[in-house]
Amino acid sequence: MLRNYIKIAWRNLLKNKAFTIINLSGLTIGMTAVLLIAAWVQYQMGFERFHTHEDSLFKVYNRSTGPGEIYTWDVTSGPLGAALEKDFPEVAQSSRIYWSKDRLFSTGNTHIKAKGNDVDNAFLSMFSFPLLQGDSAHALDAVNTVVITEELAIKLFGTADVINKMVKIDNEDTYQITGVLENLPANTDFDFDYLVSLKANENLYSNNNSWSTNTFYTYVQLKPNTAVDEFNHKIKEEIKKYNAESETEIFLHPIKKWHLYSRFENGKVAGGRIETVRLVGLIGILILVIACINFMNLSTAQSRKRAGEVGVRKVIGAGRSSLMLQFIAESVLLASIAGVLAVLITIVVLPAFNQLIGSSVFINWLSPWLWLGLGVFILITGLLAGSYPAFLLSGFSPIKAFKGNFKKRGCVFNSRKVLVVTQFSVGIVLTISTVVIYNQINFVQNRDTGYDINHLIEIPLEGDIDKNFELIKNELLKNGAIEAMSKTAFGVTSEASTGSGFSWNGKSEEDEDLSFSLYRTSGDFVQTMGLNLIAGRDINLAQFPRDSTSILINEQALKKTGITDPIGKTIKRKDLTLTIAGVFEDFIIGSPYEEVKPMIVMGYKNYNYNTLLRLNPNNTTQKNLGLIEQVFKKYNPAYPFVYEFVDKSYAKKFADEKQMASLSFLFAGLAIFISCLGLFGLAANMAENRAKEMGVRKVLGASAQHVARLLASDLLKLVVISLLIASPMAYYIMQDWLQDYTYRVAIEWWIFIGTAAVLLIITMLTVSFQAIKAAWVNPVKSLRTE
Repeated sequence: MLRNYIKIAWRNLLKNKAFTIINLSGLTIGMTAVLLIAAWVQYQMGFERFHTHEDSLFKVYNRSTGPGEIYTWDVTSGPLGAALEKDFPEVAQSSRIYWSKDRLFSTGNTHIKAKGNDVDNAFLSMFSFPLLQGDSAHALDAVNTVVITEELAIKLFGTADVINKMVKIDNEDTYQITGVLENLPANTDFDFDYLVSLKANENLYSNNNSWSTNTFYTYVQLKPNTAVDEFNHKIKEEIKKYNAESETEIFLHPIKKWHLYSRFENGKVAGGRIETVRLVGLIGILILVIACINFMNLSTAQSRKRAGEVGVRKVIGAGRSSLMLQFIAESVLLASIAGVLAVLITIVVLPAFNQLIGSSVFINWLSPWLWLGLGVFILITGLLAGSYPAFLLSGFSPIKAFKGNFKKRGCVFNSRKVLVVTQFSVGIVLTISTVVIYNQINFVQNRDTGYDINHLIEIPLEGDIDKNFELIKNELLKNGAIEAMSKTAFGVTSEASTGSGFSWNGKSEEDEDLSFSLYRTSGDFVQTMGLNLIAGRDINLAQFPRDSTSILINEQALKKTGITDPIGKTIKRKDLTLTIAGVFEDFIIGSPYEEVKPMIVMGYKNYNYNTLLRLNPNNTTQKNLGLIEQVFKKYNPAYPFVYEFVDKSYAKKFADEKQMASLSFLFAGLAIFISCLGLFGLAANMAENRAKEMGVRKVLGASAQHVARLLASDLLKLVVISLLIASPMAYYIMQDWLQDYTYRVAIEWWIFIGTAAVLLIITMLTVSFQAIKAAWVNPVKSLRTE
């Protein structure tokens, strides 16, 4: 029986080739989109889920009450991890991570820059980054030991068998390789090629034992069966034991939520990338629904052709259930073919998909669970697409079918209208949402950064650059490659350090929890950055040695502290008295979507890791970079010349939103294309079903243009209704989405008008071919009786 169903289904598909191709194309595109979306969602959900101790690993966050809200951040003080491990038996072990740094690895004539971290020796025991060689429990116990990835080992030595070999780091100290890691998986937020012992080198870091300065990421592993909520309640006052002046609380954030739940509001998790994942997942479901609606529409549109078949089968004894199985078999067969094609297309387009969205999505085609899931997916798609046509067509009365009076205008025709309106409404919502997302990105990208972001580059302060800084600076100024140069603590676009515990005259109780973005510079910071100095002067340690205790503050810091006539006023932190030398306009250092925080820029000769250069705009960029490279190779020959434009670093802050925009653009386009594909088939069927009516109209004097307009207008009305339904829905959805951003774009009226105009043009192009074709048919052929 099943074999018979499949044979008849195959014959019916071949009999109606045009509709089969349209149906097959719609289902294939829809299923391909769903496979790509499912792979992306699975990739996002799988971040950090490969760790053996994933249920007991946490990151420590700070929480502090400020004016009007509770601030949350993940950079902590140096002693915190060890204190938690000492004071609470629930903590199995802890590890700190210092900032990622690019260091020079040298062996023989091979010199390679690699990115890595300083970590406590418990890191490799806590996190499941497998070692190909070495002991994870003790690999980082000793001073001058390093663990490297397999990829870095091969680059350095041509082999991964490098245990106990020696490598020179930063052209200074020699390190012993005590472990080789497997290359990091794509679905982790950690990004390193090497790990060195932080504890063995902790004397290198400033404020390592300070409770009032946040410099490290801190991770803890809890013992099994620890109630996290109760533990968070126990530890929230931990910092106050060691720093009575601090109002900061701490809490743990689980590893399983790091990637997807990174946004906090008033001290609590409020979302993050999970919102994008849910939205994209919903888009995948909607696209599949659109493809299934196409199948339903085109199948029911052919009801006139199938009515005679249904009548004959019923007369010779076929029951309704067997007819339903027949029609469902057709849809499952078509879905199976579409599923095979979708898998092949997915394999081909996956690299381009990754390139478009800037991701590393992968599919394990060898997994039996994958193929089982694909089978279930195809079956559900076939059942979903074929259930309504099967129910409808199997219900025809044989007598009415033979008479040709089977069509229930009040039911079937209206139901097709609803399906067309539904699928176009989904496409319109996606299209409008895509435009709003792109506008939001452009709006924030065009926000005034507060400094001249052009012609600004950063070079790591490494090797002999610090020692020869003044020589390099003077030579570059002399040859005209730069206008200004400064040493800074970190990159301009990263909020690397925060701190509290400052006091000043007039400080109120409300200011106790005020936290500042902290930045360091050797001088010429204002000139190099292109900041607007409101009052006072720039820091210049070369000219004013006392500037080691001078600071610059931004407008927000001036506003929050309430200091009047700030130049020469002091801000204290324990035994350190800092004098305000200048005030500059706010500039963006953290998230461009948020309000600028109070900032203090301190004068430091040491502990700077970045070189900031403002290029001479009168020269070409290529000429400036060539001159700079010559000078840096002269004074720092052991290191390759590596630089990064600040504007490109700043552009990386929009990566998540751009990925969302790319996904929305891609799948909105597919949704509209699938809808138009169905509309094309529906127009062809409508022209065929109304052929005699059009013939009569032409005989009675109707022009070809009138006939074409009549056919097209029926479908255009459905698109207009879709626009009226979808526009307010899209407005509500995107208005809610924009609430997550402090700086956000307004949803303009032209977005809806433009979307409507484009969609109506696309619809006209889609149906006009069939309408014109029907209009030019000879009425004699239309009215001929079989």
